[in-house]
Amino acid sequence: MSNFHWGILGPGGIAKAFATDLQLLDGHTVAAVGSRTLKNAQEFAKTFGGIAYGSYEELVADPTVDAIYVATPHPAHKDNVIAALNAGKPVLCEKPFAVNAQEAQEMVAAAQQNNVALMEAMWARFLPHYAQVREIIASGVLGKILTVQADHGQRLADQNIPRLVDPSLAGGALLDLGIYPVSFAHMVLGNPTKITASGVLTDKGVDAQTSMIFDYADGAQAILNTTMIEQTPCRAVVAGVNGWLEIDRVFYSPTSMRVTLFDGSVTEYPHTYTGHGLREQAEAFKKLVQSGQTQSEILNWKDTVDIMQTLDSVRAQIGLRYPFED
Repeated sequence: MSNFHWGILGPGGIAKAFATDLQLLDGHTVAAVGSRTLKNAQEFAKTFGGIAYGSYEELVADPTVDAIYVATPHPAHKDNVIAALNAGKPVLCEKPFAVNAQEAQEMVAAAQQNNVALMEAMWARFLPHYAQVREIIASGVLGKILTVQADHGQRLADQNIPRLVDPSLAGGALLDLGIYPVSFAHMVLGNPTKITASGVLTDKGVDAQTSMIFDYADGAQAILNTTMIEQTPCRAVVAGVNGWLEIDRVFYSPTSMRVTLFDGSVTEYPHTYTGHGLREQAEAFKKLVQSGQTQSEILNWKDTVDIMQTLDSVRAQIGLRYPFED
């Protein structure tokens, strides 16, 4: 198996989790890391290996790097991703993919123009239990799906984390946490025909809590909630006329789940996974790049842009606008 050489753009917390999970995979290596300060890159490289660069430009120009993992704050994604794509480097970009759909479309256009692979790092989509979710729904055992419920709440607002509370960093619960239930609903039901949303904004103007109801053409609904004020169960339910699938805490991470049918029968899917769960997306992206394809069948460019458009609609309804969008 050929070794796949990663360049890490932005050595923050999620990049460290990603690099740690890569160690559970064969055929993946951190070859280089780039930061705005050389010291931060060197600290990362001490733990995970690779060449340390004190700029993103040096990183994307490194000829030994097979792909770039972008893990910078939300508003920086577009410029970082396009710079890497223009350098001919495939990109796995952290979620949320962009701040809005317009940015996402510009990023996709750059991938098309350069004929280079680009994928949103919505890692949950690539996990084994999400694959089982798709299989269960496709099997028809639940019958017609009419309801999706999902919540994602963490007590973070009082932790003084700039990227969550600062409008200039596209803070708030929706883009950081709400992306998970929104992406889950999209995976199960597709694009909604109607969106109803209500949010509670902080004194800085980002959303502390947002609740959403999505309506679909076939009569289905998704009821979703996200909050950064308090911790919630973080569970998900997919319900059809013949039964329901319940995914335990934390639904977007490797976890247990079960199918309960109308006749009372229950099928358990136990939690047997080892690790954080970030490595499946890395392996999927490696295969994508090595096959010569530019987008994933599990999460393609249209999916990513559609989800961003849904988030744009929710933000418009709750009055969440970032200063750099003016």
